Amino acid sequence: MDVAQFEQSPAGRLVKVRRPGDAEFWAFVPNPLPPELDLDLRLSQTLSAADRAVGKLEGLAGSVPNPHIFVWPLIRGEAVVSSRIEGTQADLDDLFAYGAGQLSLRPDLPATPQDDVHEVYNYVRAMEYGLERRETLPVSLRFIRELHGILMEGVRGKDRTPGEFRTSSNWVGPPGSNLNTADYVPPPDGDELNSTLNEFERYVHTELKYPLLVELALIHYQFEAIHPFLDGNGRVGRLLVALLIVHWGILPEPLLYISEYFERNRDDYYNLLFAVSAEGAWGEWVEFFVRGVAEQAEVTNQRASALLSLQRDWREQLTATRASALPLSLVDSLFVSPFISIKSAQETLGVTYHTARKQVRKLEDAGIIVEVTGGNYRKIYLAPEIPRIVRGLQK
Repeated sequence: MDVAQFEQSPAGRLVKVRRPGDAEFWAFVPNPLPPELDLDLRLSQTLSAADRAVGKLEGLAGSVPNPHIFVWPLIRGEAVVSSRIEGTQADLDDLFAYGAGQLSLRPDLPATPQDDVHEVYNYVRAMEYGLERRETLPVSLRFIRELHGILMEGVRGKDRTPGEFRTSSNWVGPPGSNLNTADYVPPPDGDELNSTLNEFERYVHTELKYPLLVELALIHYQFEAIHPFLDGNGRVGRLLVALLIVHWGILPEPLLYISEYFERNRDDYYNLLFAVSAEGAWGEWVEFFVRGVAEQAEVTNQRASALLSLQRDWREQLTATRASALPLSLVDSLFVSPFISIKSAQETLGVTYHTARKQVRKLEDAGIIVEVTGGNYRKIYLAPEIPRIVRGLQK
C-alpha cells in the first residue's frame, strides 16, 4: 500500500502491523461515522431528484395488490448483476432455470459453470432470508454474519470462514499483490477490526444525522473500507444497501438495487471509494451514490411497470377466452419462476396431472410460454418475456 496516499487522510489513520515471522505492513483504519458533510446546492439537487424517483417507485408499489409480481424477478436480476461484478458468468436464464431445478434440462442454454449459478442463487437466498430475518433481528453484526454464511454456502470461498469475520488480514489489489503491494489494506484483524465493526453497528442504530440516502452512502463506504470478511465483502455490502432501504422504510418492498449502476460505472465506483479513504472525498462519493439511486429508481419504475403490464395483458388475453382461474393462477406463478413443467404446474395448482397438462397447453396456445427442451419427454416451458424485460432494462 502506498503510504503517502493515506498519511494525510482526514477519513482515517494508518497503522503499522508487526507480527512475528511476517513482514511489516501498513493498514488503513477508517474513522467512525459520521463525517462532516457539506450538503451543497449540487448535492441537494441530486437528493431531490433521487427522492422524486424513489417516491414514484413507492407509489407504484402501493398501487398494486400484489407487488411480488415484479419484486421477485427484480431480486433475481439484482443477484445476477451483483454477482457478475465479482466475476461470475451466470445469466438470468441460468438463474431462473436453476431455481426451478431445470438447469440440466436446458440444451438451449450455453454451458455455465454450475458453481457460478449456485453463487448467484445464494445471493437470492441471502436477500430473501434478510428480508424475513429483519423482522426478528435488527440489522447488526450478527445479522451481517448470517447473510454472509448463506451467501458463501457451498461456493468458491466456502473454505474462507463463511459467516465469520476474518481473523487474518486481507487486501484489495490486482492479482498477485500482497499486503505490501496492494492498493488498499483494511483494518487488521484483532482490536482494530473489532473496534471498527462495533462502531459500525453502533452507528446503524443511532439517530442518523443526514438524509437517509446520504446515510446509505456513508454506511456502504464504511462497510467496504472495513472489509470484514475474507471473501464476499462486495456482495454483502450491496445486499445491505437493498435491505436497509426496506428496513428504514425508504421503500415498502425490495425494489431498489444499485449494483447495475456500480457495474455500469465500475471505475468511478472503485476510484471514489478509494478517494474517500485517501483524501476524505466524501462529497464526491455521496453525490455519485445518490445519483445512482435516482437513476436506478427510474430504471426500476420502467422495469416494474413493464412486468405489471405484461401480467395484465396475459390475464386479459386468457379471460377473453373464458379461461378459469387455474391458468390465471399459473400466469401469476410465472413471475416467481418463468420456467414451468407439467409437474411443477400440478404442484402449483394442486390438481391432477391431466388437469395441469391442460392448463399448460392453454398458456402455450396463447403464446405466453414456449417449449424449450425440444422433446416429448419431461418438457420444460419458458415465459421468455419475463427475463427479456428484466435483462433488457438492465442494459
